[in-house]
Amino acid sequence: MVATMASAVAPEARFTATLVVPEVNPQALRQFRKRGIIANPNCSTIQMVVALKPLHDEFKIKRVVVATYQSVSGAGKEAMDELFNHTKSSFVHELSPPEQFTKEIAFNCIPHIDKFMDDGATKEEWKMTVETKKILDPAIAVHATCVRVPVFISHGEAVNVEFENPVTAGEARAILREAPGIEVVDVREDGGYVTQLEAQGEDAVFVSRIRKDPTVQHGLSFWCVSDNLRKGAALNAVQIAEALVAQGLLAKQAV
Repeated sequence: MVATMASAVAPEARFTATLVVPEVNPQALRQFRKRGIIANPNCSTIQMVVALKPLHDEFKIKRVVVATYQSVSGAGKEAMDELFNHTKSSFVHELSPPEQFTKEIAFNCIPHIDKFMDDGATKEEWKMTVETKKILDPAIAVHATCVRVPVFISHGEAVNVEFENPVTAGEARAILREAPGIEVVDVREDGGYVTQLEAQGEDAVFVSRIRKDPTVQHGLSFWCVSDNLRKGAALNAVQIAEALVAQGLLAKQAV
């Protein structure tokens, strides 16, 4: 079965699930029969590791610092309705207390997704750290700040990466252009990047704003966006099922 990421990775979970992003760790599907559960990772983790995987293979990542700009659809239909209703209310000066969020979401950004943990991180931030290590490499240090923004669909992420080996923006751009599941739109002019609105309804992880970070020895920063309802959820689950079939890991059903 393919489980939801929330049940699969929560600290209180009583089972161990295999987290799979087919472009990143399809080999993990071999554990399917032993563990019996395959989980979609968190939607924000999925798009980030798709972008990080080809760079890690080539230059070896040491550390990732990410700030997310997550759409309200990640919190469900009621959250989308609240953004719509609060936006309308703001134009007619009506009070509309938040119900799905801790603060007003219309024309606002909320640096709080899921519950707070003892160390001050939220559970969403914890998930990004734990899942990236599990899917990509346990040696990678990850620090996340997860923010809910007044966007209906698609998550954006500002990602800063420190590598063990030298890398240029041009080299990273060329490698990402050849990687599965990624579309690079990176022109250094007005509009030469992809926004969350443009990613809606698309399957790819879009990467833009690739540039050198001069504050560390081997550092890059980039912007990535993806439709969290597609690659962050439904599409990734379909790709997992397709990979299971391609690898011959599903038992034949009795006729």
